[in-house]
Amino acid sequence: MDYSVQRKVLRMVSSLHLRGYQRLRIAPGSAPNGMSWRCTVTPVTNISRRHGARLIDWDTLTAHYTSGMKAEYFDWTDAVRATPGDLATLFIQRFPEIARAGYGADWEYAGWYLHMLHLTHPDRFPIAYDDGGCPDDCLVTEGGEPRARIPLPPPGLGTSRDGPDSDQE
Repeated sequence: MDYSVQRKVLRMVSSLHLRGYQRLRIAPGSAPNGMSWRCTVTPVTNISRRHGARLIDWDTLTAHYTSGMKAEYFDWTDAVRATPGDLATLFIQRFPEIARAGYGADWEYAGWYLHMLHLTHPDRFPIAYDDGGCPDDCLVTEGGEPRARIPLPPPGLGTSRDGPDSDQE
């Protein structure tokens, strides 16, 4: 299987980090049927304080990609041949609120992100959630073998409606 299409989403986020949008995070997971990899891009304020790769709110400042979209990233039919850099430019244009909320320095996360790209290269994908349950102390991978365990990213800044330490995941 050619994983380069899906990895382009991960590389797009790296390109966004290079442009100063280091407060953008990913919340990667597996679809309930296990057939699709999902990757949500959101600002650090929508990521759990207890788990640095899990969303607080699925519908707030989120851009959702699933491998079922193939190369129609975020349902963009005009981006099939886009490079990761092109996708980053489109992301800023088409998700301006998310981009604004994700602008700023977060060197700790950007460093973790580059390390994650290294650990998953060339054909593995990070997973923070799936219906089978994922560990709370690391991310796991799907895709190529061998499977890997990835250290958790730095915690997010999100809080749930129930208080700062009661993230609902």
